[in-house]
Amino acid sequence: MKKRRLYRLLMFDVIALAVIFVGIVCIQLNITFEASSQITDKSELLFTQPLMKNIETLSKESLYLSLGDWKNKNFKEEDKTVIEESEAEVNTTSLEQINMTIAGDVLFSTSPLNKYDSGNGITSILSSDLIDKMKSADINMVNLEFPFSTRGTQMKDKQYTFRADPSRCSILTEMGVDIVSLANNHTLDFGTEALLDTITTLEENNILSVGAGTDLDSAKRPSVVTVNGRNIAILGASRVIPVTDWNATKYSPGVFTTYDPTLLIEEIKTAKQSNDLVVVYVHWGIEKNENPEEYQRTMAKQYIDAGADLVIGSHPHVLQGIEYYNGKPIVYSLGNFIFGHTIERTTLLEVIIDEENSCNLRLIPCETEDSYTHTITTDEKIQEFFAYYERISYGIKIDEYGNVLEK
Repeated sequence: MKKRRLYRLLMFDVIALAVIFVGIVCIQLNITFEASSQITDKSELLFTQPLMKNIETLSKESLYLSLGDWKNKNFKEEDKTVIEESEAEVNTTSLEQINMTIAGDVLFSTSPLNKYDSGNGITSILSSDLIDKMKSADINMVNLEFPFSTRGTQMKDKQYTFRADPSRCSILTEMGVDIVSLANNHTLDFGTEALLDTITTLEENNILSVGAGTDLDSAKRPSVVTVNGRNIAILGASRVIPVTDWNATKYSPGVFTTYDPTLLIEEIKTAKQSNDLVVVYVHWGIEKNENPEEYQRTMAKQYIDAGADLVIGSHPHVLQGIEYYNGKPIVYSLGNFIFGHTIERTTLLEVIIDEENSCNLRLIPCETEDSYTHTITTDEKIQEFFAYYERISYGIKIDEYGNVLEK
């Protein structure tokens, strides 16, 4: 930019000198003509001669300044100001905000699938406003609490085992889902065959996944989503698996676990080095317990110390509170989102990422009745929802619009 400005200044000086030179020649010719015509009125000469001297002086000064500035690479104060303002204009270009929507556990069990097949499709199990919100988000994520497969062997002696036909993956697309976490205690309900089918099915439907893979390297690898020129790395891990065989290894498929947080902390640090934000979606806690375990709070802070900008939890099947640590939000559990007949309280979490890469949270209060998840619409129930969320949280305030504020 400075070079272009310098060239423009030099070109201006050259043009100015040319104009001055032409002016001098014209004046000199005029004076010669007047003298040869023996003009007796000396006043004209008295006027033109000082003018000619002034122009000559101006031309010399202009030439001196131009050459001096070129040699010394100094600019006049007004030129410096123009350049500084131009550079400031480039450097202060504001980044567009990024909008994420994140929901908790999704299970395509018999009840919601029957509702879906009743003839009204996706709007039978999810309200239109939630669908619109999820589909319009830059990134939309859920925890997938089952594998997509028709193969595999059901795990013995496990109380609940889940599975859905791969054709049902189209429902995720109708929900606007961009990425899922597979790091949970149901991904391998039907063994590694079903896990591999799930990964393939998601890929075929252009849905990213984290937290499980064909080996440890793929299971722990983040998915990176680029939005508005910024890279967001998303990691998934579980602290809940029924047997150690579910762990992904160097040579076998499985889940990326975080019973010992060391490996996940290393992945967060690595992801932070080459990305603008890091989001960690972790499966942990005790089912039906609305208060996080002490280890959840400890680990979440370790993840943030390592570079995580947002920590999201799942597994308890109920909502758990929100806490801020070093200005970074932790949402301990988002509960169930699409799961079964009735869910008393759930939420769709909006995350607005501003130009400073801060994650601002907004809660959309929801509930599920007869396998239909929808927003809560009455003012009284909305305020009850916010008051409840404040009670189970740590040092936060929720305003009337659902914005989560750190006290």
